[in-house]
Order: sequence, then structure tokens, then C-alpha cells
Amino acid sequence: MKKTVRPILLLLGLLVLTSLACRLPISELSALLPQSGAPVAEAEAPSLLATAAIPVSIEMLDQQEALVLLYQAVSPGVVSITTLSDLGSGQGSGFVYDTQGHIVTNYHVIQGASYLEVAFPSGLKAVGRVIGEDRDSDLAVVKVDVDAAELHPLAVGDSDALLVGQSVIAIGNPFGLQGSMSTGIVSSLGRSMESMNQAAEGGVYSAGDLIQTDAAINPGNSGGPLLNLQGEVVGINRAIRTYSSTQDGSALNSGIGFAISSNIVKRVVPSLISQGHFDYPYLGISSNSNLTLAEAEQLGINRTDGSLIARVTPGGPAAEAGVQAGDFIIAIDGLSIKSFDDLISYLFRQKSPGETVRLTVLRSGTELEIDLVLGSRPRQ
Repeated sequence: MKKTVRPILLLLGLLVLTSLACRLPISELSALLPQSGAPVAEAEAPSLLATAAIPVSIEMLDQQEALVLLYQAVSPGVVSITTLSDLGSGQGSGFVYDTQGHIVTNYHVIQGASYLEVAFPSGLKAVGRVIGEDRDSDLAVVKVDVDAAELHPLAVGDSDALLVGQSVIAIGNPFGLQGSMSTGIVSSLGRSMESMNQAAEGGVYSAGDLIQTDAAINPGNSGGPLLNLQGEVVGINRAIRTYSSTQDGSALNSGIGFAISSNIVKRVVPSLISQGHFDYPYLGISSNSNLTLAEAEQLGINRTDGSLIARVTPGGPAAEAGVQAGDFIIAIDGLSIKSFDDLISYLFRQKSPGETVRLTVLRSGTELEIDLVLGSRPRQ
């Protein structure tokens, strides 16, 4: 079965499938609500100590208490976002960025919205307006005008400090279930995927420095925070890769989710607030990774760790610097790269338009160093 990477934005009206995140259809929301005024009965939760099949250690109780306290501290800063557009209505998540009323979410949550409403856990609702958007990272900033006492900003942590295997927590509104929490681990770091910014020559640009996680992320989680155990935002939940879907086509969690790293958020969001956009560094190449040994031998390359340049954009920074299709990038600024993911993540995190980078490439078996002045990635 074909695998797909989908947004986790929840459509409440007409469902539109894209390759990012998901929204929850109204039909599914209705199924979750009590019918004809009938009360919803819930079984009383038995004591953990009374039902545990194995002794419960102090450490286990401490961990559970820590998660409870973390949720209580963080959840007031997680919001639900409902939108109206020509395609119908939809729902996603977001988090409070500061006491000036800035809310961070995904671009695809607010894309095309003619009306936007932000719901806080306290029950307060406010009309929001989009003040900045970025198709490359899939980030957007929404502004609400509410009393500062209603705003509970979340701390943004250092995603570069994350390690594979570290515990993480997602809080958001999957299938419209506001304030839901799930736990998992960091499955991998430095992933890249297609952005929402189309290239003039066809195709789309890449988005880099994504966190892969197995924390349950589903339609409606788009734009919600991924947190470490200190309650710091280390990512913004963006997309899931899945083989399965509901009957109406909504993507379902399969243990592979992607979040925009917090250090990308730290770079992009201040610019979205002040200028409404962010300028990314631009090489002007298309690249492939994961060469087989046979392909490398055919190209006269004695290694497979690196990134093969498949195409150089005419007139772009790489072309101006003398980079050629068929060059095999093995390092940038002296830092070895294993794949295109490493290259794009480095550029996203560290570099800006106008700065110079040094590419180390293999060309016909010869190692070359090429200095290149980065351009500004074109925006739609």
C-alpha cells in the first residue's frame, strides 16, 4: 500500500487531503457527542495500586505525577483553532507564544481562512488574525486581542539538545478532543520533507530540521506543541506518515510523526511577527541522497555518504559559483554531511541569505572546494 505524508489538520466541513497535517470532519465530531440529550456514562477508574499486575514502584509513581504536573502547567497555553474558508471549516492546534497575544501554529491550519477563532482551555474564545506565514517551514503566527491574564506563554526549548530516545509529549486537539495529551520518544532528528512553497521550475522546495516522533499525532494536532519533560516546546507537530485512514480519508497515526524543531521556530517566528515573512538561504540545486553502491560506482564516486546534485537552477547561486549537476557534496563549511537532510538542516538552522558557505564536492573523482554566496529562497 502506498505510504503518504499528510498534514494533521482537521477539516470540519469538506475534507481536503494534502501532504501535511489533518483536521477533524464534522461527521466524526458528531459521532463523539451524546445523541438526543442522552447522558454519557463513564466507568469509575479503579485505583492503580489495586489493579496493577506488578508492584508499583516509587519511581513509577513519581513519573506519573511528573506527567500530571507537566500537563497542568502547560495545557493552559495550548489552544484550539477553528477556521472558515471557501473549502469549509477546519480545526487545528496552536500555543501561546507571548503575552502580546501571539499564537504559533502551522501555516496549513490557517491557509485560505476567511475567519479564524481561537479557543482557550479556560473557555474563552477570541477572533484571531494572521500576521505572518511561512510556507517553507509550515509556520504561521495568529494575533488575538485578549487580556494578558488569559495568556499563558509556553517556554521554547533548545531542539539541538534533543537525543534520539528522549521522551516527548504532544498536546493538542486530535479529532476535536481539546487538550489531549500523548507521550512517546524522539525517533530521529534532522529529517526533511517537502515544504508548501512551490518552485518556479516545478516541484517544491524542501523543509529541514524536522523531528520524527512516535508520540500519537492525529487529525487536529496540527500546530500543537511537542514538549520535553521540562515542559519546554521542542517542536510544532506538523505531519504524519501513514498507510491507514478513516472511511472519509482522514489520515491515522501509525507511529511516524514529524514536528518542526523549536530552533527553527526561534529563527522564524520573530521575523513573522515583525515582518510577516522569513527569508531562507537558497542554493539553487535539486539533490538526491541514499545512493546505492552500484550507482556510486557508475558515477565514479567511491562513497555513498553525501548528497548528489541532480540539477542546478540556471542563474541561481550554485550555478554562479560553478557547481555542476553530478557533483557529490560531502561537506559544507567543513562539516561532513551524510545526506541532503543534513545539508538542508544546517542551512535552515545556521545560515542566512547573503552569507558565504564552502561546499566540498567530489567531481569525477576529484575533491573540490567551492565558495558560494547564498541567495534568498523565492516565495510564492
